[in-house]
Order: sequence, then structure tokens, then C-alpha cells
Amino acid sequence: MSRPPTRYWIDPETADSDGLVGIGGDLAPATLLRAYRDGVFPWFNPDDPILWWSPDPRAIIEIGQVYRSRRLARTMRSPRFEVSIDSAFRQVMLGCADRAEGSWITDAILESYCQLHELGYAHSVEVWHQGRLVGGTYGVAIGAFFAAESMFHYVTDASKVALVSLDRLLQQRGFLLLDIQIISDHTRRMGAIEVPRTEYLRRLRLACREPARWAVVPLRQRPC
Repeated sequence: MSRPPTRYWIDPETADSDGLVGIGGDLAPATLLRAYRDGVFPWFNPDDPILWWSPDPRAIIEIGQVYRSRRLARTMRSPRFEVSIDSAFRQVMLGCADRAEGSWITDAILESYCQLHELGYAHSVEVWHQGRLVGGTYGVAIGAFFAAESMFHYVTDASKVALVSLDRLLQQRGFLLLDIQIISDHTRRMGAIEVPRTEYLRRLRLACREPARWAVVPLRQRPC
């Protein structure tokens, strides 16, 4: 019988509000999956050791509650964008890493999450305009839990279309928890809220016990 992956972090229930729960370890798929099930995620600068986090409070978006302005709703109904699922995972990660200020998505992170994608745990939503990838988001799905990692856009509203499409997809497939880890002004405007870590961990345990909800079937369509 194979041994369970090593934990490189302390129990998040015992951590302080900053949420740094571990230093070091590896980014093997089994390690990452155990981390997500524990409410922990990796986040570190390229020159740092691997850092593991579980902040308090935790940012989530209640499924079905992503905010759509009237203008965004019109954009979603228009033929301007096409949306696909799991058809360009690596390209979406590269888009998320393409930032002038630099990115925490190192080559090691890229390869580790691409392995998770090949195993059926990491997924992407792609947004296309005139045949070109112009936005997207990606994350990790376990049971009825989805951890959204990052998103990007090269064309106005493309990342919003990706997030709304992800939310609609999670709602259709019966997901229970959408984690976005740390809130920002942008995600707050899109409907993100913060919950105490204890509540987050309780909901996480329930969601991870559910059967897998993500059907690994590439899909290309108009925005949801």
C-alpha cells in the first residue's frame, strides 16, 4: 500500500490570521491535492522556498452569486466571445503568468498544475475572440469543491466572462464551494466575500466528501 503524501504544513485550525502554515516540501500532485483538502495552498515568489498558506478570513464566492453588471450581461449575450472548457489549460496558465510586475506562477508551478490537469483535477475556462485566446481562469476541483487560482485578460471583460462562465458551470454541476483564497478589490466587485477560516474549513470538508462533479469533456460554446 502506498504511503499518504507528507504534510509540510501545520493544522490550519492552529494557525494565526496571516495564515502561513508551512515552508518547504514539494509540488507533487499528491502533495497539492492533500494541501487543497486541508484548506492550504502554495504561494511564493520565484526566489523563495515553497510557502503554504491558509489565511483567516478566507475569500470565497457563493456559487451562483458572481455579479454581472448590465453591460457585462449584454456582453455575455453577444457573439463577441466564445468560451471553451479544458481545451487550452497550459495556455491559460501562461496567460495568468504574463504580468509586467512578475508572477508567482513559476515553471515548477506550471508543470505541477499541468500534471494535475492531466490527472483530471485541474481545469480551465478559456475565452476566445476571433480565434485568439484573450482571457481565462483555472483552478483545482475535488469533489464538489473548486479552488480558483488565477485569471487573466488581453481584451476588456474577457476575465469577467471567464469567471461568470465558471460560476455558471459550477452551479450547473452541483458544486458547493468556490474558493478564491484572498480577496481583492476586483473580486469583491465581482461578488467575493470573506468567511472565517473555521467556517471555510467546515464547508471544505463537506464539499470534498462529495463525488467528483467535473466532467472531463472539452466544451466550446458561446458564453454561459
